[in-house]
Amino acid sequence: MLVTKYRLLPALSLVMLAACGGKDKQKTAPAGAGRGPAAVNVFVLKTSPLSETVEVPGTLIANESTDIYPETAGRVTQLNIAEGKQVTQGALLVKLFDGDLQATLRKLQVQLEIAKQNEERSAQLLKIQGISKADYDIAALNVNNIQADIAITRANITKTEIRAPFTGRVGLKNISPGAYVSPATVIASIQQTTTLKLDFTVPEKYTSRIKVGQLVYFTTESTNKTYTAKVMATESGVTLDTRSLSARCIVQEKDPQLVPGSFAKVKLDFDPIPDAIMVPSQAIVPQARGKQVILFNGGSAKFVDVTTGLRDSASVQITSGVKAGDTIVISGLMSTKPGTQMKIGKIANADGTTTTVTKDTTVKTQQPAK
Repeated sequence: MLVTKYRLLPALSLVMLAACGGKDKQKTAPAGAGRGPAAVNVFVLKTSPLSETVEVPGTLIANESTDIYPETAGRVTQLNIAEGKQVTQGALLVKLFDGDLQATLRKLQVQLEIAKQNEERSAQLLKIQGISKADYDIAALNVNNIQADIAITRANITKTEIRAPFTGRVGLKNISPGAYVSPATVIASIQQTTTLKLDFTVPEKYTSRIKVGQLVYFTTESTNKTYTAKVMATESGVTLDTRSLSARCIVQEKDPQLVPGSFAKVKLDFDPIPDAIMVPSQAIVPQARGKQVILFNGGSAKFVDVTTGLRDSASVQITSGVKAGDTIVISGLMSTKPGTQMKIGKIANADGTTTTVTKDTTVKTQQPAK
């Protein structure tokens, strides 16, 4: 019995050593051994029409607008300004005192009559050689001088009459009858509101896309209506301070609720891009010197440099670096390295949509008409 017991000890020792060796092998096995490729969500790129709408602030202005100033100093003897009323072009608004000018005019008119008589007598004497040609020239010169003085006096009288420069609506008057005014005095303002204009500016990158005759749409704070305006002209160059281009439009509607000086929210619809590529914004991987996306390349990750265009909170336009039909990764980007093995878990695509990007709104998608 003792012999049999001692013979079993070596066999038990071998079994225990084998078990310990198996545990050590399990402990030294590399982490992740036996795991498959990571499942990721992907997005298949395709082209779709992209129409861009930009909203910019604008201002309504009158077709014609000016402040009315007197051309000369004087006392107001007549004031015909009806505040807030329409006046026709050439209507007398203000008359200044011109008594001294009228007296001067009458004096010159008398002098002109006598000078003309002297000129006629000199002409008759010149025919019979009773006077020299020089004497006749002096008489004729006197007539011309007096006529010039009369023209100057009448022009000064005209300056005492302040008339409406165009047909429009007069604002509030700033003077009263009897007031003494100077060329620096603003008498009132006048605006032609039968036709309104719309002024706005666009960033420099849109300068080539603003065309004369293009329609824009706008709303104001005073009404919920949407109005139409047509681009009539643009500034000759970009403003250096703001790097923007000024444009002016003619408002197509005539609505008394539209008041010059009002703030307008202008919406510009540019020609759509027929073959734009849009991707979810989370697919973009920012880099120090650009942006990248991760391509699903035969089961492995491939980082590609891209150039982006229009964007908002949901989608980004890719202008270069990828093409329609490519598959990009949109999940697990932080843990993905070049060459990482992966498999497709979910394809997150909105098939057959038309994407519209607005500068201050989200991307709008519409299903195509069947």
